Amino acid sequence: MVTKIPTTIITGFLGAGKTTIIQHILENASGKRIALIINEFGEKGVDGELLKGCGDENCTKDDDIVELANGCICCTVADEFIPTMEKLLARENPPEHIIIETSGLALPQPLVKAFNWPEIKTKVSIDGIISVVDALALSEGRFAANEGAVNQQREQDEMLDHETPLGELFIDQIICADLIVINKIDMIDKEQLKKIKLKLEQEKREGTAIISAKNGVVDIKALLGLGLNSSEDYKGRESHHELYHEGEHEHDDFVSFSLYLPPSESKESLLKNIENIIKQHDILRLKGFGAIRGSEARLTIQAVGARISSYFDKNWQEEEKQETSLVIIGQKGLNENKIKEELLGLGA
Repeated sequence: MVTKIPTTIITGFLGAGKTTIIQHILENASGKRIALIINEFGEKGVDGELLKGCGDENCTKDDDIVELANGCICCTVADEFIPTMEKLLARENPPEHIIIETSGLALPQPLVKAFNWPEIKTKVSIDGIISVVDALALSEGRFAANEGAVNQQREQDEMLDHETPLGELFIDQIICADLIVINKIDMIDKEQLKKIKLKLEQEKREGTAIISAKNGVVDIKALLGLGLNSSEDYKGRESHHELYHEGEHEHDDFVSFSLYLPPSESKESLLKNIENIIKQHDILRLKGFGAIRGSEARLTIQAVGARISSYFDKNWQEEEKQETSLVIIGQKGLNENKIKEELLGLGA
């Protein structure tokens, strides 16, 4: 029998206390090897440094902390999450437990489904899904301590649905959870806490537990070792979009395609050509590698909307074909042939 590595998914809006809870888990891991996958891109730099400096030898190893900073994890399952999991599982000393901190705006549902992918299904299981909520914000009729910051976070990722109300996203996270942690209860009174629990009872799935916490302090035994194998128990976790749009996830409205170009004369000319194409077409994301004539190094390219970043990551290997390879992502209706023609013309 192969023992699957348990994975805990922790979700919740920006500022609810996800990172504080994770830090508490690491500080009380008692020698257990824990790996982290962090997707809270709104605070990614803060989160990564905080966790690396938590003071425990189990959370100071760079290869135990993976930051997925290229957008909402529910949009990057295939090209980022699955390879990350495969890399962790292939290690000589694989982790004994994996914790995933999702973006506060990520739907947990697509991530849960990803655990049924053949590449990882036989090796990992979802130990439990935890949703962290902000007691003070809920007592004041809000979903996050700073809803302005949450909305700003949403606007920073072109791949997110910007129209869905925060309340709907909040309920989707609650519905998907196996355990709800009401954090920051020291900032409200008992009557307010009672009302919050009553509201959550009305929204959650039957059987989902609710516990309270101050400053993210929860007994680690209540968070890890739930053994629920949640990916095998999806019924009742469906998001609003799945329930009311024939089971399709919102990002199914996006298309992607790849293209290949000969080497460009310069880094500047290639990036300028890409910038022009993005402006002319409804391209949301572009990523890949660039080949520059006369350069032994490969250029990594990432673009979100009109924002383009690039850097030379490594030298081309002898067995690699020196060409520019790009993945284009946009909404359905994107004129794939036209973009290919224009970029091939520019790259020739």
